[in-house]
Amino acid sequence: MLVSHILKSKADETVVTALPSITIAQAAQMLSERRIGTLIISRDGRAPDGILSERDVVRRLGEAGPAALDEPVVDVMTSKLITCTRDVRADTVLQQMTEGRFRHMPVVEDGALVGLISLGDVVKARLAELAMHKDALEGMIMGN
Repeated sequence: MLVSHILKSKADETVVTALPSITIAQAAQMLSERRIGTLIISRDGRAPDGILSERDVVRRLGEAGPAALDEPVVDVMTSKLITCTRDVRADTVLQQMTEGRFRHMPVVEDGALVGLISLGDVVKARLAELAMHKDALEGMIMGN
């Protein structure tokens, strides 16, 4: 299964972006209000400059205490993004996420953000793919 199939199967393809100048407090509020685990940080809303996860927020709060809430996200975000394109296989993305210990991967083509997939999206797609293979094999064995 390809990343393009995963993106098409998502109920909401909207990717939430935020400016690098917002504070950690504003980012935490956005994450909470939208019930999401990560924000793509972008100066223009098109090209990703970084990614900020709930984990990044918690780590910074643990290091600096409440004063961290007034810091800009650009100081905390991951700026060395690992991205993929729509034509990458889901098992490749799953391996990258597992090895890199991250849960969200921006999908970028020609420098522009075209989507965001989560570890849960990839696992769900792989399980559906495995179930389809299982059904096909059972059908072949049963002679259907």
